Amino acid sequence: MPGDHRFAMKEETRRIRLIIRGRVQGVWYRGSAQEVARELGLTGWVRNLGDGSVELVAEGESPALEALKAWCREGPPLARVHDVLEEQMTPCGEPDSFEVR
Repeated sequence: MPGDHRFAMKEETRRIRLIIRGRVQGVWYRGSAQEVARELGLTGWVRNLGDGSVELVAEGESPALEALKAWCREGPPLARVHDVLEEQMTPCGEPDSFEVR
């Protein structure tokens, strides 16, 4: 029925992997990313990599993932992000949380 939103389709779940490069370690990037992801209702994790970059895997609805990606390009105040590489992944039903690893 037109205008009947009771049966609106839920946004499709997506999963992305981001590699964030720049001055992103030692500036509270992971903790800030966790807060933002949780506020956006995303699940997944974030961790430091040995080369000085940060890896983030997030799963959720497209608008929330786009908002997280936009935040990742800036990061917390002390971060200096130079590059964000993105890979699309198959959703796998992450646990209902977003963790720092």
